[in-house]
Formats: sequence, C-alpha cells, structure tokens
Amino acid sequence: MRAFVTGGTGFLGANLIEQLLADGWQVTAMHRSGSDTTLLQKLGVELVEASLADIDSLRAALPENLDAVFHVAANTNMWRGGNAQQWQDNVVGSGNLAKAAREHFAGQEKPGRFIMTSSISAYGYHREMITEASPQLADDPRHHYLYTKKRAEAAVREEIAQGLDAVFLNPCAIVGKYDKSNWAQTFFMIAEDKLPGVPPGSGSFCHVGEVARAHISAYQNGGTGENYIIAGTDASFLDFFTCIAELVGKPAPQRTTPAFAIRAAAAVQDLRSRFSGREPAITPEKAAMLTRRVVGCSDKAVRELGYRTGHSLQDMLRESRDWLVAEGLLKLPAEKQAASV
Repeated sequence: MRAFVTGGTGFLGANLIEQLLADGWQVTAMHRSGSDTTLLQKLGVELVEASLADIDSLRAALPENLDAVFHVAANTNMWRGGNAQQWQDNVVGSGNLAKAAREHFAGQEKPGRFIMTSSISAYGYHREMITEASPQLADDPRHHYLYTKKRAEAAVREEIAQGLDAVFLNPCAIVGKYDKSNWAQTFFMIAEDKLPGVPPGSGSFCHVGEVARAHISAYQNGGTGENYIIAGTDASFLDFFTCIAELVGKPAPQRTTPAFAIRAAAAVQDLRSRFSGREPAITPEKAAMLTRRVVGCSDKAVRELGYRTGHSLQDMLRESRDWLVAEGLLKLPAEKQAASV
C-alpha cells in the first residue's frame, strides 16, 4: 500500500505517518519549502517538496500506484492578518489537491481514495452537542478558520461530483505526542507561570493516536462523501488546565475568567494590532472559540470506523508532557522530572 500525506510536519500528520509505516505502508510525505523535516527524516519516509497553491507541483509530487491521499495539512491561523493566506491554504489548496488526486487516480488501474482531515470547526458554533446531522453553520467570515474549513470541504465535494472517492474526518481538540505548538503552548505557559487566565469554555478532547488510526480506518471502511466526527473526552478548560498544572508541578488554577472580559480584552488588542500590524496574544477569533462549549459526538465513527474513545484526559496530557520533556522542550521540577521518565 502506498500513501501520500500532506501536513506530515505537524503533530497529527507525524502520528499518522508513524502508524502507516507500522502497518507496512510506503509513505510519501509532502512538505513546503523551508519546512522542518527532521522528524519525517527520522521516521524514514520519502520526502517531496510541493505547494498546495501550485497544482502542477502537486501533480508532479503524487507517486505512481497510489492507494490513498491523506490531506492533513491546514492553516489554523486565528487572526484577520493571516486570513488571505489561510483562504489560499485551506480552500484553494484543498481544491487543488483534490483535483490533482482525482486526475491521478483516474489514470491508475486500481482506484485510490482521498481522506481529508477537516475539523469540528466546519460545523460552526452550536449550543448543543454536534453530530454529523448538525447543520454546518460556519458562515461568518469573522470566524475565518471555521469559515474556511467548511469551504474546504465544499471544494473537495466539487471533485467528488466529478468522480473522486473522498471521506471527511472532523476531529475536535487533539492531544498527544509530537505537539509543539497547539496545546503544548499551555504546558509552557503554566510551567513558566505565564498563564494569563482560564477561559470559561469547554470542548471534546481526543487522543492523537486514535485520531490517526481513524484516518486509516476511514480509508478502509468510510463511506464516500461521509463526515465522521472524532471527539472523545468532554471537559471544561478549567479541568483541562488543572490537569496540565498537576502534570508540571504547578498550583492548579481556581477559577475562570469571565467570557465578557476575555472578549473585551481581545477587542482592545485587535484594535491595537490595526496600528502595529502585529498579531495580538488573544484575538477575537480565539476569544470566541475559548469562551464557548464545542463538543461533538463520535458515535458514527465508533460504529463505522472502530474509533476508540477510552483515553482519559490525564493519559492524553501525560503523553504530551512526556514527549515534550524527552525532547528537551519542557523543564519540570525534579520530582516531576523523575515521574515522567
């Protein structure tokens, strides 16, 4: 089996590639010019440089006798200053790759399949738990990441209409090893006593290894054109941050910051950024996401993909912490350092 993976330099992509290799797949990992490919080189995959903005480079990058394209790459920017590039990466880029894959698969004897990593964000904000039957409400361009994830799916669906076999996965908040920039930032802030406050929102947290496994299962068992929400353990951000504090040997936060205060601070910082041109620490987009309840239901993924939801929040976060410590990215007090070895 041969797979082509985008986003392999990210932490979900790296976990997916690791599992594909363990299953005996041959993997070609696409990367952008200038990307850090150190981990991919350690994993031992074939590397190819290409750009989602350049469909000809994608056509040239796709290897022969290809079974699956796993499109994991995404621009997760949450600041209006990056919106134009985010549109190109998420919407135009996804459409380009889907088109190139459809053309490529059409020239093969055996069909291939396109597995797209979307996001729970494509469904927008709901008051109730999100299922695959929920309407996709991400239609406000002010919440640009959500806006582009819905439209990235639409761009791929245009190619499904032309004959592409594609499946969509919609993970919630992913936690686990190889994370340097997502929830890992919370570890760094708490360990360095720089946490400005705890937002009052909540979410569904999923183990990165199980999310990666669900991608492989989607290739094997998913329905063409179907969405699969990948959720897991539901928790408030207060519980989430408290668990991290315990794992790094810091006092647990005792209360949340009111939503109106976080949103007001984001509005002020956003106004300042219009003069400075620099991305603020908290943007209106981030404030909106962190002050809401965004939880999903994985029943369909469990039923059809065999997705497993049994990882506790502490187990997921401990894996993330231990990897950061092993890489020398996170320093712990002596007693916690010994416990993580």
